[in-house]
Amino acid sequence: MSAFKSSNQAFKFCFFFKRIFKLKVSEPPEDIKKLFQEYSENGTMTVEDLHRFLENVQNEDSATTEYAQAIFNSLKHLFIFQRRGLHVDAFFRYLLGDLNFPISTMVHQDMTAPLAHYFLYTGHNSYLTGNQLSSDSSVEPIIQALRRGVRVIELDLWPNSKKNDVKVSHGGTLTSPVDLIKCLRAIKDNAFVASEYPVVITFEDHLTPNLQAKVAQMVTKVFGDMLYQTGHLEEFPSPESMKRKILISTKPPEEGLNSSSKIEKSYSKIESDDNDKDQLDGGEFVEYVDEEKAAPEYRKLIAIHAMKLRGGLEKILRNIDPYQVSRLSMSEQQLENAVNNNLGADIVRFTQRNLLRVYPKGTRITSSNYNPFVGWEHGAQMVAFNMQGIGKHLRIMQGMFRANGGCGYVKKPDFLLVKHPFDQSEVKTILKVAIAGVEADIKKEITKTISDQWVPEWNEEFEFPLSVPELALLRIEVFDYDDTRKHDFAGQTCLPVSELRSGIRAVPLHNRHGDQYKYTRLLVRFEFE
Repeated sequence: MSAFKSSNQAFKFCFFFKRIFKLKVSEPPEDIKKLFQEYSENGTMTVEDLHRFLENVQNEDSATTEYAQAIFNSLKHLFIFQRRGLHVDAFFRYLLGDLNFPISTMVHQDMTAPLAHYFLYTGHNSYLTGNQLSSDSSVEPIIQALRRGVRVIELDLWPNSKKNDVKVSHGGTLTSPVDLIKCLRAIKDNAFVASEYPVVITFEDHLTPNLQAKVAQMVTKVFGDMLYQTGHLEEFPSPESMKRKILISTKPPEEGLNSSSKIEKSYSKIESDDNDKDQLDGGEFVEYVDEEKAAPEYRKLIAIHAMKLRGGLEKILRNIDPYQVSRLSMSEQQLENAVNNNLGADIVRFTQRNLLRVYPKGTRITSSNYNPFVGWEHGAQMVAFNMQGIGKHLRIMQGMFRANGGCGYVKKPDFLLVKHPFDQSEVKTILKVAIAGVEADIKKEITKTISDQWVPEWNEEFEFPLSVPELALLRIEVFDYDDTRKHDFAGQTCLPVSELRSGIRAVPLHNRHGDQYKYTRLLVRFEFE
């Protein structure tokens, strides 16, 4: 069990078990049996008893008798249901069921604020199937990302070998290309499967004006009325106002940038020098010029205008245009350098109206990812990740965007929308188990080992002090213990602390890639005091 405290609030959780739930062999833990006895009579829990449990233990003050009846109805098809009410196995089945998840599966945050007030689930080089140097380009990673709720897709646009069509690939590498038209159709077909909220396509454009015109024709034909088109904006529209819309964001290149030798030389320089302060998109080959040099029909597509980094980052951050909003991109290394150079507060102020995209540095050729909290705690809306891999940071990204019903948009904390940055020194709340968050909140605990049990019970309590609970994520990993070799991975999850519901909850576990196991869950108790 874990406690999560502050002067006026505490949070506890307790692990009961994890395994595939087969009712013939899975016995409810003793704590659950005692709880059932407390809220039942003669081995039967009525609708009124369940309603009392929802209010007193689950702290669902808004729960109605009708909701308790709906839980009853969801169990009627099981042989463990009695006419007069639930017995202990049915109650146990409810606790493990889909109606008892630890976070809401519905969109519940205010979606009417400007786009800059949200974190967006953002992909990097969304078309790559593997590493950044030699993997195939395909529509499949795009489809998978969109179906997971990713809302920002990045496509690198290049001329084909005959210079008469457009391909998508990671230029200057051995990655194979995929036709742009296939990518656009895949986006159209899958954009709103997981979420109705807008999808942003960022073009990293290396095309001549005639090919830009061809792109404009393709985009217009494929998306039609789905396209959100506008001129320069004083404030971004809200996600709510742009439901089921596609937004294009790009910064057009200079005319005639089509020399393969120039491209390859540029790539080599970028990959070997991550600290070049004059580079904006190290590894992404972006030239910055006036949009007027692009094909006019292409310019009309742009809903989110990308900003040119001319005159230095400090000048841009401290001279924000009050009459126009834009998007700025920088690498993870450039962001860290800016923060280390005392520009953190300026970045927060910039992101209160404008969009900031952060992307992996060029040396991450294996498609690894970085710590997303550096971007999030400074208001960066588009923390771009390689979605095709595995690893701790990707799990954290997936955990963050399980919030708000998994719609791909998470409202930024209020402290990122006011003039003064937050103070990380004050403990606001106290929540393997581990906390991922700002540096002051990172902590990990490990449970004792339970040997050879189908339904293990840990019954342990942990306490985590948190200074920025709004950005904290609860990470849980489960391993099959082996005293002779490395422990086998059994499952993991990552959940936003700010959305955890108190009471006894069924926590689904996922595989290394973030796919949810169908039957394997942890029963965890969360308590707020």
